[in-house]
Amino acid sequence: MSAAGRTGAGWWLLILPAFLLLVVFYVAPIAQVLTISVTEPELGLGNYERLFTSSAVQRVIETTLRICLITTVLALLLGYGIAYAITLARPRAQGWWILAVLVPLWISVLVRAFAWVTLLRRQGLVNNALLGAGVIDEPLPLVWNEFGIIVGMVHYMVPFAVLPMLASMREIDPRLLAAARGLGASRGEVFRRVFLPLSLPGVIAAGVLVFIFSLGFYITPAILGGGKTLMVAEWISLQILDLIRWGLGTMMATMLIAAILVTLLVFSRIVDLRRIFGAGA
Repeated sequence: MSAAGRTGAGWWLLILPAFLLLVVFYVAPIAQVLTISVTEPELGLGNYERLFTSSAVQRVIETTLRICLITTVLALLLGYGIAYAITLARPRAQGWWILAVLVPLWISVLVRAFAWVTLLRRQGLVNNALLGAGVIDEPLPLVWNEFGIIVGMVHYMVPFAVLPMLASMREIDPRLLAAARGLGASRGEVFRRVFLPLSLPGVIAAGVLVFIFSLGFYITPAILGGGKTLMVAEWISLQILDLIRWGLGTMMATMLIAAILVTLLVFSRIVDLRRIFGAGA
C-alpha cells in the first residue's frame, strides 16, 4: 500500500469511533422516532394529518412559535444592550460584566425556574412589593401562564444572546468609529450608521441560537406555565408518557427536528452562517 493509501486509512480509523457514536446515539434514535411516527398506531401518514386537522396540535404549534419569537426578540434587545455596555466598559470592568453574564449558566435551570415562581407568584416578592407601594390593588397573575414562561425563557437565553453579539462587537475596529466622529457624525449617527450594521452578524447568530434553543424548552414552560400553556416539548412528553400516544408524540418530535433544520436552511440562504459563527468563535 502506498504512503497516501496508508494516510487515508489512518484518517478513517481516527474518525471511526466518533462516527460510530454519532450513528448509535444520534442517527439511529432519530430514525426510530421517524419510523414510529408513521407506524403507530397504524402504517401511514395519519399522525401527520393531525397537523392540518387537529385544532389542539395547531394551537400547541402556534403557542410555541409565538413564545419563541417573543423570547428571541426580548433576549436580543436585552443582550444587545448588555453586550454594547461590555464593549464600551474598561478592561477591568469587562471581566466583571462577563462574569455576571456567565453566572446564570452555572445555575440549574430547575433552580432558576422555581426562583421565578417564588418571585412572581401571587404572594411572591414582586406582587408584595407592588401591593406595598400601592401600585396595584390585588395580586397580578405573573406566573403559571404565558407571561411567566416568557420571563423564565428570556432570563435563561440572554447569556446565549450576549456572547455571540459581544464577540461580533469586539471585532469592530475602533478606528472606524473614531473616523466617523472625526468626519462630524454625532454619537447617535456613529452607532446607527457604523456600529449597528457592523454588529448585525452577531445579532443574526444570536437570533438563530436563541430561537433554536427556545423551540425545545421543556422544564421552564412546565414549571412556570403550570400545565396551562403547553409548548411542543411538554406536549410530546404528555403524549408519550401520560397518554401513551407514541405516534403523535414522535410525529411532533420529528416536526421539531424539521423546524430546526428549516430554520438553519433559511438563515443559511440569507447569510453565510459559517462566517458568522466562525467570527463568534
